[in-house]
Amino acid sequence: MSTHGLTFRQRQRRVPVNRRLHGLREQIQEVKMKRLILTGLLLGFLVNPLSAAELRGVQMPDRITIAEQPMVLNGMALRKKVIFKVYVAGLYLPEKESDARKILSADAPRRTVMHFVRSVGAGKVNGAWYEGLEANTPGYSADLKQRFDTLAGFMEDVKSGDELIFTYLPGKGTEVSVKGSVKGTIAGKDFADALFACWIGEKPGPGEGFKAGLLGL
Repeated sequence: MSTHGLTFRQRQRRVPVNRRLHGLREQIQEVKMKRLILTGLLLGFLVNPLSAAELRGVQMPDRITIAEQPMVLNGMALRKKVIFKVYVAGLYLPEKESDARKILSADAPRRTVMHFVRSVGAGKVNGAWYEGLEANTPGYSADLKQRFDTLAGFMEDVKSGDELIFTYLPGKGTEVSVKGSVKGTIAGKDFADALFACWIGEKPGPGEGFKAGLLGL
């Protein structure tokens, strides 16, 4: 029957029904749209998850940028002294590398972050630098020793949550940041190599397991 053959009352009853059907179609479309949005968000999360690595409650971003150079978190490691947890370290490189010798020989940006999980005096931190220098850079020059003295002068007592950050940039040197404050830049790739060898050299002070962690092994 066409609408022309309907009575006025029948047409009145049909109008609300049509409106309800139209409203129902709109609700269905809205539900479909929400599902599409949620699916897109989920896929986006799977492709680009919130990038952060965690070790013993310490988080570090998977990717950072240093002087416009993209860097990746090569690995993380926990430094323990006897039974005490001292700090969590992260090593950043332009790309993943598990060979310590290649890392040290390459004249490329690198960064080590030390996130302390307990209080440590500056004297103990400096003792580790000198021990690392002796163990991994035999026959070091007086000039290199002097630059380690400069490093020691930058150190301060640290407590849980404090960070030491060492960033080497080719042609500029190694920037030293203590508890969020840049203390200075120490020149020379030889200094950077000797410093980073304290963690990933032939005789790493924190141990082979620590070295393996930074190398992503």
